[in-house]
Amino acid sequence: MTQDTVARPVHRGATPAAQARPATETPATTATTATGQPYRYLRRELVEPDWTRLPGWRGVTAEQWASAQWQRSHCVKNVGQLRAVMGDLLTERFYADLERDQAERATMSMLVPPQMLNTMVPSTDGDAPDAGEGYTEAFYADPVRHYMFPVFSDRRTDWPSHPFATRDSLHEHDMWVVEGLTHRYPTKVLAELLTTCPQYCGHCTRMDLVGNSTPAVPKLKFDLKPSDRLEKMIEYLRHSPQVRDVVVSGGDVANMPWRGLEQFLLRLLEIDNVRDIRLATKALMGLPQHWLQDDVVDGMGKVARLARERGVNLAVHTHVNAAQSVTPLVAKATKAMIAAGVRDVRNQGVLMRGVNDSVEQLLDLCFALQDGATITPYYFYMCDMIPFSEHWRVSLAHAQELQHAMMGYLPGFATPRIVCDVPYVGKRWVHQAHEYDQVHGVSGWTKNYRTSIEAADPEALTRTYPYFDPIDTLPAQGQAWWASNVDTERLHQLAIERAASSRASAAAHAPSGVFGDFVL
Repeated sequence: MTQDTVARPVHRGATPAAQARPATETPATTATTATGQPYRYLRRELVEPDWTRLPGWRGVTAEQWASAQWQRSHCVKNVGQLRAVMGDLLTERFYADLERDQAERATMSMLVPPQMLNTMVPSTDGDAPDAGEGYTEAFYADPVRHYMFPVFSDRRTDWPSHPFATRDSLHEHDMWVVEGLTHRYPTKVLAELLTTCPQYCGHCTRMDLVGNSTPAVPKLKFDLKPSDRLEKMIEYLRHSPQVRDVVVSGGDVANMPWRGLEQFLLRLLEIDNVRDIRLATKALMGLPQHWLQDDVVDGMGKVARLARERGVNLAVHTHVNAAQSVTPLVAKATKAMIAAGVRDVRNQGVLMRGVNDSVEQLLDLCFALQDGATITPYYFYMCDMIPFSEHWRVSLAHAQELQHAMMGYLPGFATPRIVCDVPYVGKRWVHQAHEYDQVHGVSGWTKNYRTSIEAADPEALTRTYPYFDPIDTLPAQGQAWWASNVDTERLHQLAIERAASSRASAAAHAPSGVFGDFVL
């Protein structure tokens, strides 16, 4: 049986810093005994939760469960399909809450594979809660549910969106050198091959482009045909010798037919300056059955062999946010990729309230990845400032506390960095803030390179770029400042308009002042 690691924390009282933090953020650690370690490491087996415990899947066989086709065809796409699986385990209160969110707030449409739904309230450590209110409360509290089935009652009503939230919060589209190819860093590009995934996370940073439109967010669409778009990407890379690192993403590359993905990768390997190729797929966790298919494993072996021959590093990057998501099937898929010749499989999670915002949760996850599934913990991104995401985001101060609390437990190469993806700057370790006003929740950041849209900007390397904490996490003085300086009714309407508009329209309706000119 595959082994994993979970930890059992020794609980203690909150530190003074934690006591001063608003109650909406989980303390970085709850361990404060006078002796012993704040976090205690124990090793446990990975477990695949029993899917037949759910009413709608009582007759599903192991053979069906292992089938990628069965998993895809039985994804939950609406409230009715969730009801068919869960039955009376959940009360009508939850179904109504979910339905309202889909109608009024959701930036992503619903798409949850059985593999992911099965890890919610997994009941692998004991008896399942009773059907009805008991199970419903457990489902509400579940960390995977919290970001895969967001409900209206999750969202904040005071500040559902930050005043500076935008649908393309990282300005990736502004940095397209050809359609779908973002050139933000000097030596790296992001290739968005497609706009679909096998699963849709509620907090998706590319919510303006990826997935189906929702009532709140009509999605943007690519203009070029896929073959023309990919050809233009290859042509740009051939004529850009400064680019050595290509992140192949989307969407999720698991939704691209393997033959098409393989041909794109083989063409990348023909370009001498390309030295690193990273495949981005949450489906390694959400739909591991895909990565266990014979044609995919064999095809990955072919690409990996050629990459080794040409001295190119081929890696897979996945996206796991909670330890309970790491199951034997995830470990099996990961090990199949490594056996095929992939150099490394790494995790890029997202730091979110209600999901993984305590050191216990983060270390539980990291040890499950590292010990149980041979996945290297790599990054945890602070959740981006997209519309209706304030209930997920944490303050920079909290992220800094978490980074400090994680140090010393994992091997150095497997100690993940918590990073803030600052608009117009890029990833920055959370302790790299140049300045930080914790009262008003505004941090300032600098950078040492120009993006593809700043070649002629003489101030790009001397400007300080701001980032903003969630307002509800600020002390009373800071919350009062934002409340008195922002029209909250207009803000609510603006969030809806921004979620439903193009980038150009969002910019036209932005409040006075922009990121680069923000002052208190």
